[in-house]
Amino acid sequence: MLKIHLFGLFLSLILTNATKLWAQALPDPVVKKINSLFDNWDKTQSPGCAVGVVRNDSLIFSKGYGMANLEYAISNSPQTVYHLASVSKQFTAYAIILLAQRGKLKLDDDIRKYLAWFPNLKQKITIRNLLNHTSGIRDQWQLLGISGTRIDDVITQEHIIKILSKQQALNFIPGEKFMYSNSGYTLLAEIVKAVSGKSLRKFTDSAIFKPLRMTQTHFHDDYTEIESNRAYSYDRKDGARFSNSILSYSTVGATSLLSNIPDLAKWVMNFYDTKVGNQQTILQLTQKAKLNDGTEIGYASGILSEKYKGWKQFSHNGADAGFRTSVIVFPELKTGIIVLSNLSEINAQEKASQIADMLISERTGFVKPAEEKPRNVKIPAKELLFLKTQSGSYFSDEMNTVTSLELKNDSLYLRIGTNDNLMTRESEHTYSMFYVPQIKLIFNQKGDTPNVSLNISNDTHHFTKIPNQLMADDKSMLEYTGTYNNTELECTYKIILKDHQLYLTNSKYNDEKLTLFGADHLINDTWYMKHLVVTRNKSNKIIGFEVNSWRVMHSKFVKIKTGN
Repeated sequence: MLKIHLFGLFLSLILTNATKLWAQALPDPVVKKINSLFDNWDKTQSPGCAVGVVRNDSLIFSKGYGMANLEYAISNSPQTVYHLASVSKQFTAYAIILLAQRGKLKLDDDIRKYLAWFPNLKQKITIRNLLNHTSGIRDQWQLLGISGTRIDDVITQEHIIKILSKQQALNFIPGEKFMYSNSGYTLLAEIVKAVSGKSLRKFTDSAIFKPLRMTQTHFHDDYTEIESNRAYSYDRKDGARFSNSILSYSTVGATSLLSNIPDLAKWVMNFYDTKVGNQQTILQLTQKAKLNDGTEIGYASGILSEKYKGWKQFSHNGADAGFRTSVIVFPELKTGIIVLSNLSEINAQEKASQIADMLISERTGFVKPAEEKPRNVKIPAKELLFLKTQSGSYFSDEMNTVTSLELKNDSLYLRIGTNDNLMTRESEHTYSMFYVPQIKLIFNQKGDTPNVSLNISNDTHHFTKIPNQLMADDKSMLEYTGTYNNTELECTYKIILKDHQLYLTNSKYNDEKLTLFGADHLINDTWYMKHLVVTRNKSNKIIGFEVNSWRVMHSKFVKIKTGN
């Protein structure tokens, strides 16, 4: 027993000393590897990033790369303030959970108890549904886009409330599915206001940020307000030039938190050394959601709750205008990684994951679970021939999403939104996303029509390949032309025939080329109404279409006039 005790004491001393050493600073080889991730942008002519690594109670690494402002040659630094985009959601969720712990609300309350203006859609939508993205409420950004509001217009909280108050249907029955909805978090901000009597900005300032001494953090609810030391937002114009990526939001809850690396380090520490709330608050924030049928999903409340090499991992990413953000916390390792970028081409999630790979693989003196087996990047020749037959566009009724699979340089890429994501082969007909292996793609062999399953943190969605483009003559295409109206969104679009090609046209946007797949599917390159499903009467005459893509399902347009 004495030997066992001495061995335990010896091991404890080793672990303690290793932890202290690792907490003091990152080893030079690791720092060089991190720096190398950002070499392409660490220039006085380029926007870039700020990066932080947290360990125990210390910010052990922080550095800026590239420029916060190109016009005035101001460099990025750890103190630079960034717009966090959807990383904001976990703070909104925390505010709600704090109010629930104080007895001010219950997570299973009907949201109309606090938001009387929200339409009665004959379904109970709970606060928990909003937190978990299981409400079925259509996404605000896409609704605004369809209505004619450009994403770089001034967008206010009132603007979003008005458009949500006119909705007459949901995407699905609350709790039946998971579908990311920014609308839910704008509604949560309004619930905080209704319950506490304070705006989300004021409530989080008093309940979260001041107690944590996050002095450079707030919900930015007025786009005209000047914020010192703030990063500007950029897109790449070409190989050497950049353009401003405009962000004019006066809306909070889903987005619009401003913060920097030192402040976010304090938030990371709160996950494992809780100073605001308690461990029960953290458990509630990070508890995985369950659907009505009991299926558990990876999303919790404004945060993803997953495993990384056997360790608990809490994370979320954000993307607005040119800002790309990612915060990852490993509470069992008392470690966090923060990547904040002001250039849209930088994949903050990918960079944060690469840093995680470095740190946890470089970590010494800590007993780790077994390493995951290496992923096979090279695809066998026989499989490449198979993938060529499977490449193309796919549609999911469940996710209401059009995506595509493409072979480039003998590698498979999955398009999500506007990003092409490298997929690596795990086994025959099974692939995982290179930097987010929790996303898996499985080719199914049943039936004549190619189809795939997309598994996201054990939540499976089915995609069917869209039929080949229908080659139609002018006379056939005239059937689709006309004026179409949506009463919920108070907007009108036309489908016109021009130079033997169908176009979608609206006074707010450039004309968009429409591609006809089958007889009833019209695909275009917009982000807000990419997939239109034609509706017909009993006589097979076109009477309208539904927007059925991404985060909006069955938004109905009625044909009110035929022809160009």
